[in-house]
Amino acid sequence: MRRLTTLVAVMVLVAACGDGGGATTTTAAAVTTTAGPAGTTTTGPGATSSTGAGGEEMGEGVHLADSSLGQILVDAEGMTLYVFTVDNGGESQCYDSCAQNWPAVPGDTTAAGLDASAFEFGTTERTDGTTQLTVNGQPLYYFAGDSAPGDVNGQGLNDVWYVVGADGEMVAGEPQAESQSTLPDDYGY
Repeated sequence: MRRLTTLVAVMVLVAACGDGGGATTTTAAAVTTTAGPAGTTTTGPGATSSTGAGGEEMGEGVHLADSSLGQILVDAEGMTLYVFTVDNGGESQCYDSCAQNWPAVPGDTTAAGLDASAFEFGTTERTDGTTQLTVNGQPLYYFAGDSAPGDVNGQGLNDVWYVVGADGEMVAGEPQAESQSTLPDDYGY
């Protein structure tokens, strides 16, 4: 019986994966697995997990992860999220060349399992009509100089870009030395 169940599960998975598309969803006994280029997510009764492209365990949506700066906010793939101290009143001031180096975190990005007393998520509208995710009223950004999960190469750049810590506050600290040589003097803003 076990071999039959395994065989059926493999056949369903092979059939579902055979369409050549970028994402696949397979449902069996109320468990759903979604696979795409960034990794897989499995949800169902008693099981919720995500793995990155290299197979490492990831969180769902925006979550906290360990880094060289302590626990910080990252996205579902483990990429570090930043705030820009020049932003005012919850509105982004990062456009054009700034936005090329510091892409906005899309407003439909989810957050999961974070302390509601430390983190208040929302959105702000950008000048192009898209929405951007905010935390505690501050728009969130990625840094183009971060290439792998856990990189914090944008930390402290030009004394205006900072990661967000486990307490919901920006993490003060020295700029990351390796990123100083990879950006123009204005750091893209």
